[in-house]
Amino acid sequence: MRTNLKKLRKQLRYSEDLKKEIVSLFEKGTYSVLQLERLYGMNNVTIYKWIYKYSTFNDKGIRVVEMKKSSSLKLKELTNKVKDLEQIVGQKQIKIDFLEKMIEIAEDELSIPIKKKFNTSQSTGSGKTKQQ
Repeated sequence: MRTNLKKLRKQLRYSEDLKKEIVSLFEKGTYSVLQLERLYGMNNVTIYKWIYKYSTFNDKGIRVVEMKKSSSLKLKELTNKVKDLEQIVGQKQIKIDFLEKMIEIAEDELSIPIKKKFNTSQSTGSGKTKQQ
């Protein structure tokens, strides 16, 4: 004799405090919805419903959309960008130092002032110049 067995659906009830705590963690930026879903073992749709219901930043009729990139990934990208820019600045500084040394050597060997000296007097401007 075979009995009919039906699988019972378990419906979990979460306390208001837990719901508000999860929404708070999301609003602070501590966790993303995906991270909360994995951490608490619940569906992301449920979390989004709680955000819609309990969020202090959310107005009725407006949907909350979470960006795909997490803040840690953004921080990593910005850190890499800063490193790249520092490298570029370093390369430019090396080039500037090289060119200044080349100008200094050229001035010594050719005995012509290439670089402007700041202690020289200003020219009168419109007067005629001596031709060599």
